[in-house]
Amino acid sequence: MPQDRKDQVGRRQFFRALGGGTVAAAGVLVSPLSTTEAQAYDPGSAETKARYRESDHVKAFYRTNGYETLKK
Repeated sequence: MPQDRKDQVGRRQFFRALGGGTVAAAGVLVSPLSTTEAQAYDPGSAETKARYRESDHVKAFYRTNGYETLKK
């Protein structure tokens, strides 16, 4: 018995519609709803201080991996 294809949504048509809906939804999410001025972040002195310390375990790591040969 032949099927009436006018009433059915084909597989390709379904995925084509699904893809189009995804693109439209992404476009809505990307566009900003309201624009506000960006505020600068001040990290303060505690977050910008130097944290690197050449401790004993760091020196051992350098020695083990041959980084001492790079020193001048």
